[in-house]
Amino acid sequence: MPTCGEHVTTVAALVADRASRWEGDLAIVDGGLRLTFGDLGARAAAVAGALVDGGVRRGDRVAIWAQNGYEWIVCALGLQLAGAALVPLNTRFKAREVADILAQSKTRVLVSTGTFLGRDYPASVEPFAAQLPELTAVYAIGPTASTRARPWSDLTAGNPELGWARGATVTGDDLCDVLFTSGTTGRAKGAVCTHASTVRASATLAGVVGLRRHDRYLIVNPFFHAFGYKAGWVGCLLTGAVVYPMAVFDVEQALRTVERERITVFPGPPTVFWSLLESGAWQEVDLSTLRMTITGSTGVPASLLLRMRDDLGFRDICVGYGLTEANGLGTMCRPGDPIEVVTATNGPPIPGMELRFTPDGEILLRGHLMKEYLDDPQATAEAIDAEGWLHTGDIGELDAGGNLLVLDRKKDIFLVGGFNVYPAEIEAFLLEHPQIACAAVVGVADERMGEVGHAFVVPTAGATVGEDELIGWCRERMASFKVPRHVTLCTELPQTANGKVRKDLLRARSG
Repeated sequence: MPTCGEHVTTVAALVADRASRWEGDLAIVDGGLRLTFGDLGARAAAVAGALVDGGVRRGDRVAIWAQNGYEWIVCALGLQLAGAALVPLNTRFKAREVADILAQSKTRVLVSTGTFLGRDYPASVEPFAAQLPELTAVYAIGPTASTRARPWSDLTAGNPELGWARGATVTGDDLCDVLFTSGTTGRAKGAVCTHASTVRASATLAGVVGLRRHDRYLIVNPFFHAFGYKAGWVGCLLTGAVVYPMAVFDVEQALRTVERERITVFPGPPTVFWSLLESGAWQEVDLSTLRMTITGSTGVPASLLLRMRDDLGFRDICVGYGLTEANGLGTMCRPGDPIEVVTATNGPPIPGMELRFTPDGEILLRGHLMKEYLDDPQATAEAIDAEGWLHTGDIGELDAGGNLLVLDRKKDIFLVGGFNVYPAEIEAFLLEHPQIACAAVVGVADERMGEVGHAFVVPTAGATVGEDELIGWCRERMASFKVPRHVTLCTELPQTANGKVRKDLLRARSG
């Protein structure tokens, strides 16, 4: 098995190095399973060997559609050792949404959970097989009725030497992952990042927040999101922290895990901590080992952050701002920052990230960025200018201490429980309903989720569709966080003189 120096530039080299130098140290605790870094490397190399033997080449795409668990990390490291690019898929996506991403990314292999929370994931995509000619193999982690899917055991039975050999050929410029993010046109775009940028960005963030070797890191943030992936288990692999994955967030289970395993790091979106505090169960467990948390998205209430410090006992609270196109990074408060900085700002730029503003206040970032949008040079040029600045679409300013304040969004976007939601995508779904003539969606404030969608819909002549019926129709066709929580039926939508919907007036009506 190869080894490498301290300054690694690929995830492939990183897993090889940690498996060698920290072979006996604990890396992952998933229920009753405890894997060392040596175990993790061996399992990842076996997956890589199976993929290589199955014809996966450097640069091919392999998708993972599964809940948090050790298998997710083993599979991701295995495909990256094989030189493939990781395509993470949101477990809340419906089959049609997944099929669109698989087709757009030309994914060769799909590794999916089996039956999870009452849904048979592999079987659900089988009706879309004709649209996926590049998809040559499907593996299922757990039981499935799919006739096409092969068992997870087949993927973990590969020759590790093939995996290590392929991993040694991977370079920092090779594609590491393609994270899809929806756009204002309603079609998802794949943000392509290289191995070097992924490792560099994750290492930078781990250094900023003070992640330490042997930290015990409870990861409730989904691995398909940069928060759980790059700021999560990749950061742990870099620093030697122990990963505790949680498949589905549950208040009592999370609190018991903190107490039993003496968790030191517990990040999450604001909704996680709101749920913990509202339950009252936190008063019945020992949370004294908690040291640090990371939370994000704009508009985190100061009252929530203060309760996270005073009631849950976090000594360091790091609030940040970032985008998928920037490896999930941008700015971040530092451990030890005064509480007034944490509650009012998103901190200064992280090392290696430059920040400036356009004359109208749009936030621009340069540094730890994606390479491009997959197969979309026009969208890439619109997002990243000739000087390398990412145009975020958000409006902000710096305070006297150099900390970012995000004031508004230039793009038509809102956040539901930390997930970006693009109204154009939901509107496109709504217009497929045979009784809807036009639709507009805006984000409205919600105490628990931060924001939720409110759809204003004009039915076709003679339509009988009702508001509850329409919400149910949406639930069957899109991820739950995209489903509008409120629907208003209208005879018309307010428009400007040139026919543009006046969403400012719709937001006022929502209030």
